[in-house]
Amino acid sequence: MKFLIDNWMLIAIALASGGMLVWPMISSGLNAGALSASGAVQLINREKAVVVDVREADEYAAGHVSGAKHLPLSELEAKLPGLVKNKALPLILVCASGARASRAVAIAQKLGYAQAQSLGGGLKAWKDANLPVEKA
Repeated sequence: MKFLIDNWMLIAIALASGGMLVWPMISSGLNAGALSASGAVQLINREKAVVVDVREADEYAAGHVSGAKHLPLSELEAKLPGLVKNKALPLILVCASGARASRAVAIAQKLGYAQAQSLGGGLKAWKDANLPVEKA
């Protein structure tokens, strides 16, 4: 016990540095179901994945993934089956940061789109990877 009391600062530094080493693994686990920008490009090119932007109309008009179809999150459940008829195709859902797209994945999977994934980091990650963006 005397050792712990005498060396409390060294123990605190050791715990803090251990926490900093573990943090990247924990934080990457939070986006476990999310797809990277390069992974999305591979799905689009190899498997003809369909990209659906779930942001609002004004956000979509300001800039979106090239070739993305627009379907706001509020209308997703009602209109997705009419927009993407083939449920076997991979589905990539995009929003500004990834939060709405994660909710959209749950809705799409409930509708039977087993290969639905969200773009991790959203349109921001797409732009950061210097990938093409269209404006409506």
